[in-house]
Order: sequence, then C-alpha cells, then structure tokens
Amino acid sequence: MSDIPQKKVDEGWKEQVEQEKQRPHADPSAPAPTSAEAPREALEARFDLFVSSLAMEALIALGDAAHPTTRKQATNLPHARYLIDLLGMLEEKTRGNVTVEEERLLKDTLYQLRMRYLAKTGA
Repeated sequence: MSDIPQKKVDEGWKEQVEQEKQRPHADPSAPAPTSAEAPREALEARFDLFVSSLAMEALIALGDAAHPTTRKQATNLPHARYLIDLLGMLEEKTRGNVTVEEERLLKDTLYQLRMRYLAKTGA
C-alpha cells in the first residue's frame, strides 16, 4: 500500500479567495480600469464579436483600415485571404447551428470582404 503515490491537491486557491473577499472595494472615484486591466468577467465570448474581430483583422490586412498599434495602413493579401477563408470555413462548419442574425452577419461580412479582396487582386 505504501507504493501507491499520494495525490497532491493544491488548496491554496481557497486562501486566495478568502483574501480577495477581505479586500476593501475599489474607490468609486478612481479611474475605470483599461481593457488590459478589465476583469475577465467583463469579457463575454459572443459569436458576433468573434466574426467582427476576424473581419476587422481582414480589413487591416487588406489595407482598408489602419493597424491599431502602428496607426499605419499596410496590405498583406495572403493574410487577408487566410482570414476570409477562415470565415468561410466558420460559415460552413456552423451551418444550421447559428441564429438567423448570426448567419446573416457572417454571410454579409464574407460578401463584403470577398468583394474588397477581389477589388485589390483583380482576380
């Protein structure tokens, strides 16, 4: 019986939770936290936001929108094509499993991005 390894359970998280409960609440006059400091609860995983973020990244790659960090516009057509194909795959794989609004958003987004891509490449 002594040859059986014993499981080690980390129970330190309980102490951390208790410490967080004991902390005073944030000062309401303090500035709001930036997105980098925002608590994880504030971020909600939603299909429409996911599609929109991929679409925005595709627009940046197409050179139709400035990069948020550099504030410069640069074209990267292979990356744009990848993102458009990724959205196309998402449309195919989620068919029948999304709401009418989500389906419309995906179709409209893909149409717009594909037209922009064709205008850039002439293909």
